[in-house]
Amino acid sequence: MKRFEVYKNIRKRAVIMGLPISLFALMMTAVIGSLLFIIFSFSFMVIISVFVFNAILYVALTHVTKNPALFHFKKVFPQTVSNKKGSHLYYECP
Repeated sequence: MKRFEVYKNIRKRAVIMGLPISLFALMMTAVIGSLLFIIFSFSFMVIISVFVFNAILYVALTHVTKNPALFHFKKVFPQTVSNKKGSHLYYECP
């Protein structure tokens, strides 16, 4: 009988429309903002430009998702924090 291990970090790799959840939320925020912009402006060029902007944003976000090394920054904090002495030198006077 096969044994399957429990995968607990399923939310880390969850994808909606090819985007991770955080980038999908950014995309939906842009779409809602674009809809509000369309509602309050009555220009045909504005409507076309909003659709082009959303398409470009979606393509850019999927490109960033497929190539995560584009925005790879070094971690600021170390893996472990310790108050252990780094050297064996004794700096205080006896």
